[in-house]
Amino acid sequence: MSTGPIRTLLVDDEVLARLALRQALAAHADFEIVGECGNAAEAMQAVAALAPDLLFLDIRMPGLDGFRLLHQLKPDTLPMVVFATAYGQHALRAFDANALDYVLKPIDQARFDQALARVRRHWRGLHARTPAGIAPATSEPVQRLSVRVGEHIRVIAVDAIDWIEADGNYVHIHVGKQAYLHRETLRGLLATLDPGRFLRIHRGTLVNLERIREIHPLFQGNAEVVLHDGTRLNLSRRFRLHARRALGMA
Repeated sequence: MSTGPIRTLLVDDEVLARLALRQALAAHADFEIVGECGNAAEAMQAVAALAPDLLFLDIRMPGLDGFRLLHQLKPDTLPMVVFATAYGQHALRAFDANALDYVLKPIDQARFDQALARVRRHWRGLHARTPAGIAPATSEPVQRLSVRVGEHIRVIAVDAIDWIEADGNYVHIHVGKQAYLHRETLRGLLATLDPGRFLRIHRGTLVNLERIREIHPLFQGNAEVVLHDGTRLNLSRRFRLHARRALGMA
């Protein structure tokens, strides 16, 4: 995670709307505009090439709209998101998509500044992560997660979780033979779970350390993690050093 300004990408099909965002951001030196895109296709390429920290994203655009764009992005490349749109009726859906905020056009500077303050708070939490992507406990880690199962809410003790896999703006929480779909990003969970209990072994995978039985080295620096129930998960080279330290391996 960079210690410099928050690298920001503007995505809106209207040139004047992008200009308004530029002007609203001008007074905030800790935000750096790294690019502008007029549609979702351009934005996907820009996210891959520039790895921005933040998207200011319109909803209604030619081709893919803003929501569909987010679903197309890989979980490990998903930046922070603030929707900037003329359509207030999409606010609830925006927060369901894990947007940090939702500002209406034309831009009101005071409201826009509030959105930036929220981004800064979230950024500071993300910036506290170690290089391997594990967030230190800046507050008391959660002990339970509540997930929706049909019309009911299931409360899951964190200790009971075997492993977690990313799926866009959702995660699959594996508990024994059950897998629960939870509306949260892996990035969001990292900020709430105990880093001494959960180990990130892949950009899209967290494992309960107590469930790990064996590590099998593979080719090119990768490895395989075997859980007590026999589940086999990939340990990528990027996270192998951190895993070795967490597991007390020489």
